[in-house]
Amino acid sequence: MFQPGELMVYGTTGVCRVEEVTRLPGGDRKRQYYLLRPLWQEGVIYAPGDSEKVPMRPVITREEAESLIDQMPGMQAVAYRGTTVQALAQQYQAAFREGSHQDLIGMMKAIYLKRGQAEAKNRRLGVVDERYMKQAERLLYGELAIALGLPYYEVEDYITSRLDRAEDSAGA
Repeated sequence: MFQPGELMVYGTTGVCRVEEVTRLPGGDRKRQYYLLRPLWQEGVIYAPGDSEKVPMRPVITREEAESLIDQMPGMQAVAYRGTTVQALAQQYQAAFREGSHQDLIGMMKAIYLKRGQAEAKNRRLGVVDERYMKQAERLLYGELAIALGLPYYEVEDYITSRLDRAEDSAGA
């Protein structure tokens, strides 16, 4: 059970602060709800504390975040290609439902590759790819920002510099 003031990861919303644990007026008096405030979006969410549909978990630790970043070079890019825009969106949605960091990183790597291929042909990345890339970055970078104690906008540079340092020390 999460307590008011704690941070948690709520489904595909990302990191949220638990504002309070409450019951809904006029609702089931036995069922507890979390009043959540997402850190990287506007609004509030009333989430059932016993929901099995939307995963809720604690934010990863600093050590877990650094280990995840160190593992990134070895993670495989997962190709997402659909015959239709809807089929492509469904593939991305399935990866988000899985919710693992490795799935998000694999998706992001694949979209980076697609972006490079599109740019080589003087084209732009598709709208669906762009949308899911932004969502994956928001989820991953948002959690890493909290775990590492960094501002959100510094996470990408932190990842790059950490991987560059690891590459330099491996090559030395």
